[in-house]
Amino acid sequence: MITASQLRPGMAIRHEGQTYRVTAAEYHPGQGRAGGVAHTRLQNLDTGTFWEHSFRSELRFEEVALQKRPMEFLYGDADQCCFMDPGSYEQTEIPRDVVGERAVFLEAGTKIGVEFLESRPVSVVFPDVLEVKIADTAPPMHMQADSAFKPAKLANGVEVMVPQFVKSGDWIRLDLETRKYMDRARTKGT
Repeated sequence: MITASQLRPGMAIRHEGQTYRVTAAEYHPGQGRAGGVAHTRLQNLDTGTFWEHSFRSELRFEEVALQKRPMEFLYGDADQCCFMDPGSYEQTEIPRDVVGERAVFLEAGTKIGVEFLESRPVSVVFPDVLEVKIADTAPPMHMQADSAFKPAKLANGVEVMVPQFVKSGDWIRLDLETRKYMDRARTKGT
């Protein structure tokens, strides 16, 4: 059992018969006799819906253990994404809405963590930073300041803003949360 003041993003808890993943948690200690409050954002692991709620700091929850396994992305269609366990070659289909908006960044052969609750996949754990290839962008405009950005399209069709010096074929590091350019990738490309 853990208290509301101990909640951290990434944890899974059971509350009133429902299982939730903590996506955000912020604890505010109380003053004097007033008890502290934990402001949370929870995702229901059965329905996928989000719930924002404030809990008294002493409220207790059952912590639920999620099993994280490395998987390899094979392919996806409009409704499902198929992953394979590289050790057993067992394939698992995960609904695209469970994978979320980041599914567009999955490419065949990508190794990624998948979390399971009682042998049921409940989430796909993406890295914070991803190396991606620029498929198409305009040539640099030398009249612009170096801090000016221009649109660029990735191979998966996602459009991002990049600095003027980035050209088609370059590999960049992208912050997946904000979908913003971070810097050039040093491990991929030529």
